[in-house]
Amino acid sequence: MKKIVVTGAQGQLGSELQVLAVNYPQFEWVFTDREELDLCDLASLEAQLDAIHPQIIINCAAHTAVDRAETEVELSDVLNHQAVAVLAKWSQANACKLVHISTDYVFDGSSSIPLTETAPTKPINVYGMTKLAGEKACMEQNPDSVIIRTSWVYSRFGNNFVKTMSRLMQERESLNVVNDQIGSPTYAADLAQAILTILTHAHWQAGIYHFSNEGEISWYEFALAIQEIGGFDCEISGIPSSAYPTPAKRPQYSLLDKTKIKASFGVVVPGYLSSLQKCMGFLKRE
Repeated sequence: MKKIVVTGAQGQLGSELQVLAVNYPQFEWVFTDREELDLCDLASLEAQLDAIHPQIIINCAAHTAVDRAETEVELSDVLNHQAVAVLAKWSQANACKLVHISTDYVFDGSSSIPLTETAPTKPINVYGMTKLAGEKACMEQNPDSVIIRTSWVYSRFGNNFVKTMSRLMQERESLNVVNDQIGSPTYAADLAQAILTILTHAHWQAGIYHFSNEGEISWYEFALAIQEIGGFDCEISGIPSSAYPTPAKRPQYSLLDKTKIKASFGVVVPGYLSSLQKCMGFLKRE
């Protein structure tokens, strides 16, 4: 029985993998967070991996606080880059498969067509820079890795746009949401399923892949969909991102092209609306 280690197990994607794991009893699942596997302790990370000795690593751990990353540069680099290099080096030396999760923030947002895996990278914030460094280290240390870039992740677990908007729409009479950043959300449960589809596929095909839900929307349109599904009585207005300055710059356009992951592994990519309805159905029941 192959042993799978999941890092960042308490995050959105890690939590969804825990839900999905019951459907895959052919694997021995080891869910780790900082207490069980400290990615910041670079000196002992290989020894920690030796002790668990997995055949598969799914690296969901990252420093994902995009604005805080602008000032927490060192921590971002350790988690998003240096730890990834160690995971990749260990997995290469121990015949272990590595699935590493990356981000649309490796792009600068200047494109106007969906981004393929070969589109030029040019991050515009610290988070994106450290994640791109992590991708490069991953492929240098273990060219047999699978890297999945994703965008706008949400889930019934953790903190995210869907949960924040659902709360604010019940607390406030009106909200302003940026309407000039375009992309597509990713329901973490769908990404978790995509990862399992890859792991159970007959052929392992290393490389970089893109995954998000189907659709092309702004954050404003995403908020409107949340409002409609939730039945919230709140006035939503679209504003330019220039009216809502943040410490970290965001890409204006980061829609990911999913052609490769569908063709390579037969991954099913649901539309953003049906997945949002599913997630909000869980939130209503909680």
